[in-house]
Amino acid sequence: MPTHLPRNRAFDIPPGTMVTGKWHGKQYQIIKPLGSGGQGAVFLAHSERGRVALKFSTDQANIASEVNVLNKFSKVRGDSLGPSLYDVDDWTTGRGTFAFYAMEYIRGTPLLECVRVRGFEWAPIFILQLLKDLDKLHREGWVFGDLKPENLIVTGPPLKVRWLDVGGTTPMGRAIKEYTEFFDRGYWGMGTRKAEPSYDLFAVAMIMINLADMRRFEKGDDPKKQLLTYVMRHRKLAPFYDEIKGALTGAYPSAAAMRADLLNKTNGTIGSDDRITNRKTRTKKKKEWKGTVILACAVLFAYFMYVAIFMM
Repeated sequence: MPTHLPRNRAFDIPPGTMVTGKWHGKQYQIIKPLGSGGQGAVFLAHSERGRVALKFSTDQANIASEVNVLNKFSKVRGDSLGPSLYDVDDWTTGRGTFAFYAMEYIRGTPLLECVRVRGFEWAPIFILQLLKDLDKLHREGWVFGDLKPENLIVTGPPLKVRWLDVGGTTPMGRAIKEYTEFFDRGYWGMGTRKAEPSYDLFAVAMIMINLADMRRFEKGDDPKKQLLTYVMRHRKLAPFYDEIKGALTGAYPSAAAMRADLLNKTNGTIGSDDRITNRKTRTKKKKEWKGTVILACAVLFAYFMYVAIFMM
């Protein structure tokens, strides 16, 4: 979800404002803005369900499109895809009528921050989860479109990647309606903006590149060579060169195909990224247990030395 605050004064809604739906009569009290995109703004609000996210737009068709996507998500969502949809309505004010919908407010840590704290070794695990969910979405005939770290959040434990903003989600075969340059293959001159699985997979590769250094850079004179050379020479990315190259160049026919190669590269004998996550958790607990045992032994040793020197 974009992190800048709304620029459109129409969405300058102060905290404490009570939003009452015109048709359903449900009430929401604004807490704070969460962010904005090209066609709307999102706010955190109190409701009868607890905290929810409200997305407003002056474009009724845009709201209808996103609601349609969220309804599709509800059929394939499982535990990790986009937020649940709660309500769709209009809000009439002195400045006009705004279409809005209320959705689940997902608590978690932004993907970039999570990898920054936990280390890049977690990046392939989150990418595996993302690819699994993208495959489900693609099978339903949709492309995520504006795929970037800002639209991904990590919840848990257990740690899981979930999607936030579905504003760029586009039916397969149409033109991508929203994109962010760094993650857009059209910007890099490495493909069209046609909604197809390979468009999302290019963005997945760019997310891995972004996670490696926590920065973005502009394209040079030869974008393809620039990206492939960057990956080949990067200590963190080089082990995944083949998979990233395949995604950047459109070689993968599906998210499932890329996931299979990445899973084999990450942990050849383990059949699930969930097991990888659990293994890392067990390893952490094992280290903590060893530390406790060593500390206990040190205390006992000190005690026996005290007895040996002063009590005998």
